Amino acid sequence: MREVEVSGLRIGYEREGTGPPLVLLHGGFGFDSRSWRRQVDALSDEYTVVAWDAPGCGRSSDPPPTFRLPDYADCLAGFIEALGLSRPHVLGLSFGGGLALQLFGRHPPVPRTLILAGAYAGWAGSLPPDEVDQRVSRLAADMQRPPEEWIPSYLPGLLTEAAPLEMVEEVKSLMSDVRPAANQAMLQAMAEADLRDVLSRIDVPTLLLYGDQDVRSPVEVGRALHEGIPGSSLVIMPGVGHFSSVEGAKQFNRELQSFLDKNRD
Repeated sequence: MREVEVSGLRIGYEREGTGPPLVLLHGGFGFDSRSWRRQVDALSDEYTVVAWDAPGCGRSSDPPPTFRLPDYADCLAGFIEALGLSRPHVLGLSFGGGLALQLFGRHPPVPRTLILAGAYAGWAGSLPPDEVDQRVSRLAADMQRPPEEWIPSYLPGLLTEAAPLEMVEEVKSLMSDVRPAANQAMLQAMAEADLRDVLSRIDVPTLLLYGDQDVRSPVEVGRALHEGIPGSSLVIMPGVGHFSSVEGAKQFNRELQSFLDKNRD
């Protein structure tokens, strides 16, 4: 595990391989760079794969409580610059997908391509207000309790019933490292974000990946992003939930590899 300082924050990350750079942005719920091991293993023979720990996750410092999605995006741009990554491909899952969109919105020259998995145009930009309020209230209350008391209730929203027990335990273990105060900033950042105005301005190749069993970011959310982003491609993965990079890793990696190879130059 490596570390770099960006705007006064320690950012942990993993870096493997050589070739064109690919930056991986994990989801919320306490996830970190470890959730990308299947993609790091599959792609690091052809690409420089960099998986960061967002502020407040993994080995990274906690952000100020006022941190919002533009702040995460500025930190990410500084991270990419600090590592000397020239126009990387940027892949984001869930919260990471919203972060990738915000990165383009604030720093459009940075990404070479965008890959958005189970992504939202921010919760405010993709979900009804009552759904946003319900998610914020539930998670804010749950994070006041020990993780083992509430994390199991979220697993059905991330994985399908068909997910093997070993995978369920892996995801549960990752989520158990959640840091409540830091996750509260991430929660508010996502809840307040409305990135619909960014979509029509995206002028880089964009791939959208959604599981057809995703109940947190349903296919309808993906279709709305697909309609809003000029020239984007939408792939719907059968039998897969929200955590598609884990549960549907084989198809996820095939689609990702094909897209990256087409946009290698």
